[in-house]
Amino acid sequence: MTNPPEFQVTSGGALALQPIVVARKTPAQLFWARLRQDKAALAGGVVIVLLVGIAIFGGPLAVALTGHSPNEIVGNSTDDYGVPFGPRGNLWFGADAEGRDLFVRTMYGARISLFVGVVASGLALLIGLVVGLTAGFFGGWIDTLLSRAADVLLAVPQILIAVGIVAACYSKSGCVGGLLKPGLPVVIAVITLFSWSYIARIVRGYTLSIREKEFVESARAAGATNFRILWQEVFPNLVGPLVVYATLLIPTNILFEAALSYLGLGVPSTQPSWGSILNDASQLYDVAWWLMVFPGGFLIITTLAFNLLGDGLRDAFDVRSER
Repeated sequence: MTNPPEFQVTSGGALALQPIVVARKTPAQLFWARLRQDKAALAGGVVIVLLVGIAIFGGPLAVALTGHSPNEIVGNSTDDYGVPFGPRGNLWFGADAEGRDLFVRTMYGARISLFVGVVASGLALLIGLVVGLTAGFFGGWIDTLLSRAADVLLAVPQILIAVGIVAACYSKSGCVGGLLKPGLPVVIAVITLFSWSYIARIVRGYTLSIREKEFVESARAAGATNFRILWQEVFPNLVGPLVVYATLLIPTNILFEAALSYLGLGVPSTQPSWGSILNDASQLYDVAWWLMVFPGGFLIITTLAFNLLGDGLRDAFDVRSER
């Protein structure tokens, strides 16, 4: 990039034009420069990395440190009235209502909660991307059909329908001809079902705008197929918004899983998740505060970290943002 030339005096006393050359920054460099200035987003990213580390290594490490397995009933962990003891000695987070080590179960709960949130969000992004691209690019009756399907899912009371579906699939035989078994598969399928419509509406809106751009018309005039235009011209312009909305969708789906587990319709109790731990705590929270504080705190921190990172990514991708 060349700025307007400036006059400089030569050795002979004459004035000469001397252009000033300024290095051009790539879009990736501009993105990182803006993101580095957002301290809150960077803090959120660091917390997410730590949470991923906890999800992968936290459970086995907690077992090694305490000597307790997630489903082991620890001796001398309740009083004479059956009330679990709080944080003490080798019970760092205290014990739950069954006398199990809450610290170990919370560490293992990170694995289940993050796994459900990431996998369900990934499937929802894939379905929403395909539906939104198809509806926005082709328009007509295809757009009408797909958009109305998304509108129906957005209009229904999601948590009530989700509870009904999960309850119907809770038998040993599962549902959909045995394809969906109780536990993680059903929870992930239900969360995906109610998440893709948000992404589809967002992608459709972006696609309607992008398909009218000059570069798309040029590609069409050059004889490019619809698939090539979608893959090479439209999709690259959706990567930024998809990354941003993925960081906002993951915590939403983690809370969705927690809500189902809190209602007793999530993963089995032998697979600890933050929601199922909170469900176990619902009867003793007034005498055992730690049962709510620790898993609830992890849920709050996770949601806040993803939201901070999502806001930072949205600002960093926005070329009009001022710092």
